[in-house]
Amino acid sequence: PRLIVCSISAFGQDSSRADEPGYDAMIQASGGLMSLPGSAAAEGGGPQKVGVAIADIMAGLYAANAVLAALYARGQSGRGKRIDVPLYASQVAWLANQAMNYLVGGEVPARRGTAHPNLVPYQAFATRDGDLMLAVGNDQQFEACMRGLGCEDLARDARFDSNARRVANRDQLVAIIAGRLAPGTTADWLASFAAAGVPAGPVNDIGEVLGNAYASERGFVRHGRNRAGADVPMVANPVDFGATPVASYRAPPLLGEHTDEVLREWLGYSAQDIDALRLEEAI
Repeated sequence: PRLIVCSISAFGQDSSRADEPGYDAMIQASGGLMSLPGSAAAEGGGPQKVGVAIADIMAGLYAANAVLAALYARGQSGRGKRIDVPLYASQVAWLANQAMNYLVGGEVPARRGTAHPNLVPYQAFATRDGDLMLAVGNDQQFEACMRGLGCEDLARDARFDSNARRVANRDQLVAIIAGRLAPGTTADWLASFAAAGVPAGPVNDIGEVLGNAYASERGFVRHGRNRAGADVPMVANPVDFGATPVASYRAPPLLGEHTDEVLREWLGYSAQDIDALRLEEAI
C-alpha cells in the first residue's frame, strides 16, 4: 500500500485511447504544438516539429513532480499513489499562453515564426552578419529599445506607445526595426541593447552554446566514466543547490547495468530467482 507507481503512456491508462501507441512527434502534432512553430502560412510555412523530443521531456518533468508530491503525501498518510501521466494531456497542459489565447479570445493561434503573439517587438531580426533575438516585454523596455536603436521618437509615436498598440501595428513597427538593424553587426547591436538594459541575445547554434565562455564559467559540460571505462560528456544539471552542490556526475548506465541490483536490493529477489528470469529471457 505504500508503493508509488507512475505510468507514462500516449493517452493515459484508463482512457478510450489507452491501447493506442504514441511517440513524441505524433504527440507534438496531435496535441497542437506543431501548429505553432514555423513561418506563417501566408509565407509558405507548414507545420514544424520542435527540434528536441519536448513532449517526452515535459511529460517526464510532470511525472517527476507528481512522484515528489506523492512521496510527500505518503509521508503524511503512509499510503502510496498510482500516478497516470499521458503524453497527450501533458502536451496540451503546457500550451500555456497559446491555449489561453484561444480559450479567452476564441481565435485559433497561428504560426508567427519567432514572433510572440502578445508582445511586440519580441522576435528574431537579421543583422549584417547574423541574427539576434529581441525580447521586449513591457513599455519601459520598449522605450529603452528605441534608445538602443537611436529611434527615441518612436517610443512616443501614438502607434507604438503601448503594447496593445504595438500588437495592432505589428507589421509597421517590425519593418522599421528590421530596416534599422540590418546594416549593423550582431555584436554592435547587442552591445547597444545591453547598455540600454534591453533583453536581447544572439541566435546561437549548439556548438556556440556549449563552447562559449559562459558555458565554461557555469560548468555546462560535465564528465563521467561508465562501467566500461569510457569517458562520457554530459550537459550539467541546471539547478544550483547552494551549500550542497552536485559534486560528481555518474555516466548513464549501460543497458541492464543495474537490473540485478534493483531486483536483489529493492525487490528481494534471490540469486536463483534472477538466474531463472535471465534463463527465460525476461531480463
